[in-house]
Amino acid sequence: MKALRSWLFLCLLAMLALQLFFVLRVAAMAFITPESTSFERSQIVQLLRQHKALPWRQQFVPLSAVSRHLQRAVIASEDDAFVRHGGIRWDAVEKAWDRNAQAQARVEKQQARRPDRPSAPPRIVGGSTITQQLAKNLLLSGERNFLRKGQEALITLTLEALLPKSRILELYLNHVEWGEGVFGAEAAAQHYFRKSASQLGAWEAARLAVMLPRPRYFEKLPHSSYLTERADVIVGRMNSVVLP
Repeated sequence: MKALRSWLFLCLLAMLALQLFFVLRVAAMAFITPESTSFERSQIVQLLRQHKALPWRQQFVPLSAVSRHLQRAVIASEDDAFVRHGGIRWDAVEKAWDRNAQAQARVEKQQARRPDRPSAPPRIVGGSTITQQLAKNLLLSGERNFLRKGQEALITLTLEALLPKSRILELYLNHVEWGEGVFGAEAAAQHYFRKSASQLGAWEAARLAVMLPRPRYFEKLPHSSYLTERADVIVGRMNSVVLP
């Protein structure tokens, strides 16, 4: 029992040390821009394995150098309550949970009806805010489990407590993926429109925002009708967006 208590104490101490590390990292981000994120580093490894080279585009720019059209478009598309919530939208999480459960139930029903024909796995619907996405990309792996989701929630709340919304948006826009080896608003604007992020118009910004859930997929489908139609919808929402 003594050995077990010692082991549990060491585990608790390690967890507290990890949380302190995350808090200090987030606090430093108020003044120091991270050179890379956990997600970016994992993508670098994958690109090197696939291409034996590193086709990489990224350039950090201040929020003032990012078109306000793009700021509004991303908020309208990804997290329309960004300036109002405290990091996590519990109502969106609950809706996503219900939709995922319904999708899983449909797959199981189809599988029971046709056991000889494997069903495609259900598409997972997320309810993540911009702050949650930033927390996940900055410091965490891509694993999907309850422990990682709990850690994501803690980092999200830390980001909201220690950083202003404008800084959170700035970090997000500079580190979010917009294609294979394309990270950040400046690289995306140059890659898709051959102009700087500050020069993006409303429709161009909306098109980039619509790509965000599946950037590498839409990069290969530049003439997708979905991109065009959804971008028109986002343009219509952008004027009502409040910027931080």
